[in-house]
Amino acid sequence: MREIRLLGLETIPIVGEGDDIGALICEAAEREGIGIEDGDIIVVSHIIVSRAEGRVVDLSAIEPSEFARNVASAMGKDPRLVEVVLRESKAIARMGDGHLICETKHGFICANAGVDRSNVPGKDRVALLPEDPDASARRIRERIRQLTGREVAVIISDTHGRPLRRGTINVAIGVAGLEPIWDRRGDVDLFGYTLRVTQVAVADELASAAELVMGQADEGIPVVIIRGYRYRPSEEASARELIRPREEDLFL
Repeated sequence: MREIRLLGLETIPIVGEGDDIGALICEAAEREGIGIEDGDIIVVSHIIVSRAEGRVVDLSAIEPSEFARNVASAMGKDPRLVEVVLRESKAIARMGDGHLICETKHGFICANAGVDRSNVPGKDRVALLPEDPDASARRIRERIRQLTGREVAVIISDTHGRPLRRGTINVAIGVAGLEPIWDRRGDVDLFGYTLRVTQVAVADELASAAELVMGQADEGIPVVIIRGYRYRPSEEASARELIRPREEDLFL
């Protein structure tokens, strides 16, 4: 495994509610001469999954609560947006300096509970995270298998910040077909030392690598095919395996 390729799909159209993401991926891969191969990892931006699944909210239809108005006033935010964020949250983890860090209903801790204004058509429309990103990944994977006969893995990605580090990276919020963590505990290094704590967040690393091609602005590449990485297959995997249990968290 000396080479891993990142192949961005550039001809996927603007996705709307009800669109077949798996079919759009297969059609674009064929059209661009890339195709789908056994062992490919398909990294999909959550924003097109959310749009296809109807997880888009028009802020003009939102009536913010008094609490949302108070938070918005203190944070300098749109109270309608804050109301949507609160509805998508299980808890507020941190709040200050214009940032609203929330625990989503999935258990992810991220800014604005993952509610996103970027790459959503319409001035007052925002995208929510998929209801069940793992299930979304499984559906896309199965659709690709139906259309091509190929065995692939699928990662649904989103952009998150990190404690004590500047800048954002893409992480996996949904997975299907691969183990999201490579447990290296018990392996031996070059000098005979036995690894005791090393667990590699493979799904996050793959999602972050794909983001280098996807971009964050007007690149128009919502899907990246990763080819050449030998992952560990799994039919039971979930991105929730990547969430650190609260009792082990040193930052909250």
